[in-house]
Amino acid sequence: MKIHQFVGMTILTLFTAMACNQTHFDSKDPSTYPVYEGFDLGTNYTKEQTVFKLWAPTAQKVAVRLYEQGVGGDALKTIELSKGKQGVWDATEKGDLNGTYFTFQVQVDGKWLAEVPGPYATAVGVNGKRAMIIDLEATNPEGWQQDVKPALAAPSDVVLYELHVRDFSIHANSGMQHKGKFLAMTEPGTKTLNGMATGIDHLKEMGVTHVHLLPAFDYRSIDESQLDKPRYNWGYDPQNYNVPEGSYATDPYNGNVRIQEFKQMVMALHQAGIRVVLDVVYNHVGNINEQSFEQTVPGYYFRHNTDSSLSNASGCGNETASERFMMRKYMIESVLYWAFEYHLDGFRFDLMGIHDINTMNLLAESLHDYDSSLFIYGEGWTAGDSPLPVENRAIKQNMPKIYGVAAFSDEFRDGIKGHWNNLKTKGFVSGEPNMEESVKFGIVAATQHPQVDYKMVNYSDTAWSKAPAQTINYVSCHDNNTLWDKLAISSPESTESERIRMDKLANTIVFTSQGVPFLHAGEEFLRTKRLVENSFESPDSINWIDWSLKEKNSGVVEYYKGLIAMRKAHPAFKMPTAEMIASHLEFMDLEPGLVGYTLSGNANGDSWKEILVIFNANKTIIPFELGDDEWHLGLDIEKGYQPEDKSFKGDFKLAPISAYVFYRE
Repeated sequence: MKIHQFVGMTILTLFTAMACNQTHFDSKDPSTYPVYEGFDLGTNYTKEQTVFKLWAPTAQKVAVRLYEQGVGGDALKTIELSKGKQGVWDATEKGDLNGTYFTFQVQVDGKWLAEVPGPYATAVGVNGKRAMIIDLEATNPEGWQQDVKPALAAPSDVVLYELHVRDFSIHANSGMQHKGKFLAMTEPGTKTLNGMATGIDHLKEMGVTHVHLLPAFDYRSIDESQLDKPRYNWGYDPQNYNVPEGSYATDPYNGNVRIQEFKQMVMALHQAGIRVVLDVVYNHVGNINEQSFEQTVPGYYFRHNTDSSLSNASGCGNETASERFMMRKYMIESVLYWAFEYHLDGFRFDLMGIHDINTMNLLAESLHDYDSSLFIYGEGWTAGDSPLPVENRAIKQNMPKIYGVAAFSDEFRDGIKGHWNNLKTKGFVSGEPNMEESVKFGIVAATQHPQVDYKMVNYSDTAWSKAPAQTINYVSCHDNNTLWDKLAISSPESTESERIRMDKLANTIVFTSQGVPFLHAGEEFLRTKRLVENSFESPDSINWIDWSLKEKNSGVVEYYKGLIAMRKAHPAFKMPTAEMIASHLEFMDLEPGLVGYTLSGNANGDSWKEILVIFNANKTIIPFELGDDEWHLGLDIEKGYQPEDKSFKGDFKLAPISAYVFYRE
């Protein structure tokens, strides 16, 4: 099936009620622009001909310029497009154009705008300046048609692992050959100098279910023609949304290579039992004056303030207008394209609060119509104010109106480790008082629970999640300091061994909580960025994953592996409904610095009839009464996940900065 046919079949019914072509067209009023109901914008290639289509309702003329290369040289030919219905211009060029590069150029108000690949480019040359006509089927690696997604029974089974393509392999001790490339994640058997598993084998060893890739679409900040001069960026500056990033390919000049190697990476991860999530950034573009949106339909794809200046809820100089039909349609078609063409298993939305609720609901519905197991989540906030009314934003407080999408719990994150921006502040694990309710808020995955005092929770005064799988629980990600660095900055008086216990306690809380757990790559071996708080363009020496830390902190790695294994083995930690959580999870009334709760009644079909979880953030031994009935110890912060027959009852001493999971069968 062709991609155009697939997208059309998947979302046509959703757009039937949305499409409303205007009888009156005002070039100064984007709300009156005609909308295109088809799903074949960009190029439609066969060996016999290529059809070019561009939605440009305000254009006076549109041209396609053909080139031999992705950069440099004069145009081989200029083709004038004809204006058709619904604001679409088109042209058909006979012959086999496979491998030919091209640009669109639009004339508006008598002025020719910049040559661009067009919003719907699916292949580009070096630096993404020109699109490329390709046969997508020819980019499929051997075995692609037999690629099978790893099984996923329920969204509550997801364990997310966030990594940056370059960070993963670029260090000299990674053992990987294709350093900084998609192909590094296809290399089995890689090891450190001392023989510890790295790369894809490490991911398998950890037991994570999903790798979350930081933006791996084509972004603008890296000069792909000078990769011998390393320059780093996280990738949150979009250029071509539907094309993989060229700096991660072995050849950024040939538009086919990045596509094929991205697919090879996905297939290798799938074969390793790991699903793949792509971090997507539809909320803004890298440079509005160079990117295809503004050079195709000026003013349409972006929000503006009342004084006509660009609004900036992204903090990056512009924000897109998802509520406009063709932007909404673009986003939905784009994620469907990635899901279909690249076999992706989920999407993480950067600054999701900039998008409107209707768009996110339609997008999630479209993806889940295609594959109900796709996992969708995002940041439930903006980086600044927006003209989009608060009640229409896809933010945390509006999550009850959003379906099939999860959001990050920053209440839980900062309750555990301290404020994200005020670096010296402590959290629960480092001894800050009055953080217990924020921790409890996260334990119940931001759902409604009768024992949580929501007025004492940081950032939110009410539950915002309808179901636990709608909440992402985490203590660190690519943003801000790593967990290890945050603990070093906020607790300089603590010893290294105390900070290691704080680190382990932090993620013990995450992995024993309801909701979906999320790990920042390298967190499991105390990754550091040398205290750099915002490393988005810091060099490799700050951002890379130093695999020697796995050797140095092998005990911590084993502990994290145990956390994941325990969560997988015990469904009580991943209940599917808020009602089940409220019924089975009961908090204990404990002194400051302690949080404890029970999971009773074989919660969610667990083999453990009753579970007792206790966290002690105090630096002192705390007496605790287990009662007259015996408990077995399933996990503690020193031994990790090692269920044992030895039983405990009565007086028990909680070690300083500790976590315990007791159980009865």
